[in-house]
Amino acid sequence: QVQLVESGGGLVQAGGSLRLSCAASGTILSINDMGWYRQPPGKQRELVATTSSRGSTNYADSVKGRFTISRDNAKNTVYLQMNSLKPEDSAVYYCNAEAITKRPIGLAAYWGQGTQVTVSS
Repeated sequence: QVQLVESGGGLVQAGGSLRLSCAASGTILSINDMGWYRQPPGKQRELVATTSSRGSTNYADSVKGRFTISRDNAKNTVYLQMNSLKPEDSAVYYCNAEAITKRPIGLAAYWGQGTQVTVSS
């Protein structure tokens, strides 16, 4: 099993910045992709950004140029630096990791519990 613990959410004014962190722990052999998704109120969960174990990245068009995803493979941690935040960025942000574990043995996707980001206008 893998546990993902997110931190760094909060309330910020438009134009401000926040940095989210997500640390993975458990019986991990390796982690493939890690990423961030968000779910605004009343809407479906959507991709924000992902990063592979080799460091390639992918961003939603709405955050390109403002958000930066990075990871520390030694710490099994992924980060999301969010700059120039807008009210429409307000959502619950979820961490996701695709991990190969020892117990149970196999590959699966795991989710964090979510962290609230609120951007005031």
